[in-house]
Amino acid sequence: MSAHPLILIIEDEESLAALVGDYLRAAGFRVGHLARAEPALDWIARERPALILLDLMLPGQDGLSLCREIRARDALPIIMTTARVEEIDRLLGLELGADDYVCKPYSPRELVARVKAVLRRTGAPSDAHGPAALIRLDAERLRVSHGDESIVLTAVEFALLAALRQAAGRILTRDHLMDRIYRDNRIVSDRTIDSHVKKLRRRLGELLPDVELIHAVYGVGYRYEEPESPVRGAGVTVTE
Repeated sequence: MSAHPLILIIEDEESLAALVGDYLRAAGFRVGHLARAEPALDWIARERPALILLDLMLPGQDGLSLCREIRARDALPIIMTTARVEEIDRLLGLELGADDYVCKPYSPRELVARVKAVLRRTGAPSDAHGPAALIRLDAERLRVSHGDESIVLTAVEFALLAALRQAAGRILTRDHLMDRIYRDNRIVSDRTIDSHVKKLRRRLGELLPDVELIHAVYGVGYRYEEPESPVRGAGVTVTE
């Protein structure tokens, strides 16, 4: 993987996409651009961007349905951009798994700052010289890596870890986690989530025995948080 994180812009306004791309490159990112949603899934699987800037209103397939498709198969960070500011759209976008939501018109500098913030929160490098994430997720192989070591999780464990890390620093309720993990609307109990968290913690302990990444918040849910001080051997490898 290049030291420069790759950002995919999915935006049909060519001039806006070019402007945002210039600001991102100046901040040390590589940039890809698509004007439509239809080729996005193949592009994402091939190029593996660090983050996606996704416009809500696209010709053909819209951004919300594309966000839903991406989230069904991948944990990549997504920032949605749109000129539609109605609250229902904002909530719907976030419920579909978007990590942030920016309304047009926006400052390209602010957007770059949001990109860096989301990458820091989700554990990816925020610039060309940024620190490596403590762990790295490989959604295609359900693999979690730290240094030269890696573990393979179950699909449920991986989805749980991805959901928690996407919201790093925030408390996620058990209901929210159930909605993110079980997309077929099956009915499960709080104890089921607790059991999955217990197993996930045990697996992460094999990779990072001296680090607690998932914290229980009594009576509410769980929070993902990495330690502020460096962890020995925190270099990250990514299996492509």
